[in-house]
Amino acid sequence: MTKSLAIIELPQLALAFIPVFAVLLIQFKWRLPQRKTFSALARMLIQLLLVGFFLGYLFKSSSAPLVLVLLVIMVFFSSWIALGNIETPKRLLFQKAIFAIGLSGSFTLIIITQGVLQLSPWWHAQTLIPLAGMVFASSMNSVSLSGERFYCEIANKANYNQARNIAFQASMIPNVNALLAVGIVSLPGMMTGQILSGVSPLIAARYQIMVMCMIFASAGISSAYFLYLLKPITSTQIKL
Repeated sequence: MTKSLAIIELPQLALAFIPVFAVLLIQFKWRLPQRKTFSALARMLIQLLLVGFFLGYLFKSSSAPLVLVLLVIMVFFSSWIALGNIETPKRLLFQKAIFAIGLSGSFTLIIITQGVLQLSPWWHAQTLIPLAGMVFASSMNSVSLSGERFYCEIANKANYNQARNIAFQASMIPNVNALLAVGIVSLPGMMTGQILSGVSPLIAARYQIMVMCMIFASAGISSAYFLYLLKPITSTQIKL
């Protein structure tokens, strides 16, 4: 028996911010910086509301060029955000981050959408865009973690191979932990959403397996490729 999800009215949605305000109160009481938290919350609200309107239009238009433009934008923004915690100037690494996230994400998406899901047409936005968001976000986090750890190890006088290996392992910790915890500690987003919408748990589990493989692979490939692309820069810095 299927049951559609209830529409969340704005007054009900406002209740979700009660525990958020609890966290803000803790930050205030402990005299911790709150500016970044407020900025992040504001951006979250604005970005999600805007993307909600935009995706509604995109899903109705079913335009391949528009989908491609959105995918490119996602790669550019995820590449820029990924470099936020790395002390090396972004201009030196931005192109490498784009290659690492864009190529690894595209490879993974092609396998998933054309091999597993056999998506037709390939630009079916309602399926492709959410999957792309998961892939590029996973790659972004992995590149960010690997890059930050890599330069820490280089600063501690590790050679390239040592720094690369340590950085890669560190970048994969969240994804390995997610694989270990899924189904026991947590029911991830896609599986939870499908179950809430009335899909059989066994079918939802198959989709979640696909998603976990997709996220793990995109994270590992993007991190490894990004670290590979850093080798020439690292060699130059060491010589200097």
